Amino acid sequence: MGGTQVTIVLFVVTVLAWYTLRLLAHWWTPARHAVDRLSPYTLRLHAWVLTAPATFAYIAIFTASTLLQKTAPPRLIDLLTKLQSTNIRHLNLDPVIALADSALWVANKGSGLIFYIVLYGCVVAWAEPRYGTPRMVVIGVSGHVFGSLLTSLVERSAISSGRAPHRLALTTDVGVSYIMVAGCVAAVVLMRGRWRIAGVAALTIGIVVPLFVTHTLWNLGHFFATAVGLLVALVSLKVAPARTPVNVRPCLAQAAAT
Repeated sequence: MGGTQVTIVLFVVTVLAWYTLRLLAHWWTPARHAVDRLSPYTLRLHAWVLTAPATFAYIAIFTASTLLQKTAPPRLIDLLTKLQSTNIRHLNLDPVIALADSALWVANKGSGLIFYIVLYGCVVAWAEPRYGTPRMVVIGVSGHVFGSLLTSLVERSAISSGRAPHRLALTTDVGVSYIMVAGCVAAVVLMRGRWRIAGVAALTIGIVVPLFVTHTLWNLGHFFATAVGLLVALVSLKVAPARTPVNVRPCLAQAAAT
C-alpha cells in the first residue's frame, strides 16, 4: 500500500473514530469529556468545509479517481486517462466530453494527491467564500477549459510546422492541476501583505520558472490556466467586490447543542 492510500485510510479511520466517540459520549463520561475538548477544533473544520462546498466536493471527486488509479490495473488506467484526456484527437471528436472527463483525473496515475488536497483545501477553499461558489466555479472551469484549448492550439501549430511529432496529438493531458492553479491565482489576488508576496513567489516558482526550464507543453498549459484564472478573477471583482465570509460556527455550535 502506497503512501497516498495509507493517508486516505488514516483519514477515514479518524473520521469513523470521531463519530464513534460522539456516539459513546451519550453513555460514557470519558468519551463525553473527550468530545467536549475536541469539539472546538472539529467545529472549525466543519465550518471550513461548509464555506467552500464546491472545492471540497471536487476534492472528493478527484480523490476517488486517484483511488481508482492506485488500485486498478495500470494498463486499464493508462487506457482510461488517454481516452479521457484533452489531447487534440479527443478535442476534435467531442470537445465538451473531453474537457469534462479530463477534469476527473489526477495526472501521473494520481501522484502528488496529498499536494493537490492541501492546496485545494487550504488556498482554493480560502478563496471560495470570498468570491462566492458560482464565481469560484467559473474561475476554475475557465482555467481548465481555456488552458486546455490554448495548449491544444500550440500543439497543433507545433505539429503542423514539423517541430513536434504527430504522436503529440494523442498525449495525456488532464485538468485537475489546471483548475487548481486558476483557483490559487484567484486566491493570491485577494491576499494582502506578506501572504500576497508569498503567493506570487510560489506561483512564479511553480508556474513561470518551469515554463522556461523544462519547455514542456504541460507547463505551458499551467501557465495558460493561471493567466486565464487571473483574468477571470480580476473581471469578476470588477463586476462585484469580494465578499466577507459568513461565520457559520455559531449556527453549527447551536445545532450541536440541540
